[in-house]
Amino acid sequence: MGTILGTLVIGLVVGAIAKLLMPGRDPGGCLITILLGIAGAFLAGFLGRSIGWYEPGQPAGFIASIIGAMLLLLAYRLIRGRRS
Repeated sequence: MGTILGTLVIGLVVGAIAKLLMPGRDPGGCLITILLGIAGAFLAGFLGRSIGWYEPGQPAGFIASIIGAMLLLLAYRLIRGRRS
């Protein structure tokens, strides 16, 4: 349970950092960016455990979480941009 809570907290911070590193109008505002940060932290943890960077139950690193959030934010912008 501690891992999930830690990933959520890291995700909140990571979402804000990803927004600062990728300025521009997001088609969802700050809330979507924070949610993408949380999802990026979970994605980075999943991928890191899949390729052996992290042990089972170990959360993703801070930089990996930021990269995961930035990738999700980029994908979100591309998908939402086509619909608008």
